[in-house]
Amino acid sequence: MDVKIEESWKRELSGEFEKPYFSELAAFVRGEYASGAVYPPAKFIFHAFDRTPFDKVKVVILGQDPYHEPGQAQGLAFYVPPGIRTPPSLVNIAKELGKGAVPDLLRWADQGVLLLNATLTVAAHRAGSHQGRGWETFTDAVVKTLNERRDGLVFLLWGAYARRKGAIIDRGRHCVIESAHPSPLSAHNGFFGSRPFARANEYLAANGLGQIDW
Repeated sequence: MDVKIEESWKRELSGEFEKPYFSELAAFVRGEYASGAVYPPAKFIFHAFDRTPFDKVKVVILGQDPYHEPGQAQGLAFYVPPGIRTPPSLVNIAKELGKGAVPDLLRWADQGVLLLNATLTVAAHRAGSHQGRGWETFTDAVVKTLNERRDGLVFLLWGAYARRKGAIIDRGRHCVIESAHPSPLSAHNGFFGSRPFARANEYLAANGLGQIDW
């Protein structure tokens, strides 16, 4: 199947695109876009991969589902474009950074931060509506490929869902930083004060890798 995704990712994930589950997923997603509002815009489904090529990844942040209201989702976990009201989780990410202003997540992606949601599409106003259709299998393969074919990555796993998805990561080859999710429901239970960004940079620096300007 010809999938419009950045070339290095197309090479690394080529086997996934030929599997029956992905054909079924693609047919489902095409049908959803044809029948109603779906987010992100189709051209941004693989935005995280297009923005952060396979060989450029330094840090992986695992999200769960795209935002499901108009103008929000752009294919990058936690990111919304300028002019859109900042979601609560992103507000808390900014608080933990301690910079005051909301960080520019596009700049993160351009520096090697893969902002990966487990599910890459969602129907308008229906959170979780595209879960269980195959996206999780695909993004599990992404995590597995990074785990096996790269070394010295930092994985930021926020919340129980991300920790389960990251359970396969080899802690001997990669740095895994776990905490509560930054949502208002859990941020005070272990996200605030967990220093994920400083700890990521400490690991990158200790391994002679370029740090992220968060």
